[in-house]
Amino acid sequence: MNFTLLITVLLTAVTLVVGAYVIAKLIGPRSYNPVKGEPFECGIPTRGSSWLPAHIGYYLFAILFLMFDIETVFLYPWAVVVRQFGTMALVSIGFFLLVLVFGLAYAWRKGALEWK
Repeated sequence: MNFTLLITVLLTAVTLVVGAYVIAKLIGPRSYNPVKGEPFECGIPTRGSSWLPAHIGYYLFAILFLMFDIETVFLYPWAVVVRQFGTMALVSIGFFLLVLVFGLAYAWRKGALEWK
């Protein structure tokens, strides 16, 4: 096989990344201030630890958002080719949507969508 194109792309990518890094180091500002390393929240100095646990509701909501976002990603290519596959395409997407509806119903029943 001829890997000339692959090697050219990889060398170009490495060259561009290294070049951007070198240019940033050469022309970037070099001032360092110890205050830059301190935690900063809205102009108010922090008291205590900045590492507070986040509410689990944020994580559950994000997972549900991703689930339905990925559903949309899968529905678009299906909609493009649905006429070519006919009834089988409708049955398969119906099953796919049924699984997602059951997942949403389960999350709703468990209270994942309620903000407490």
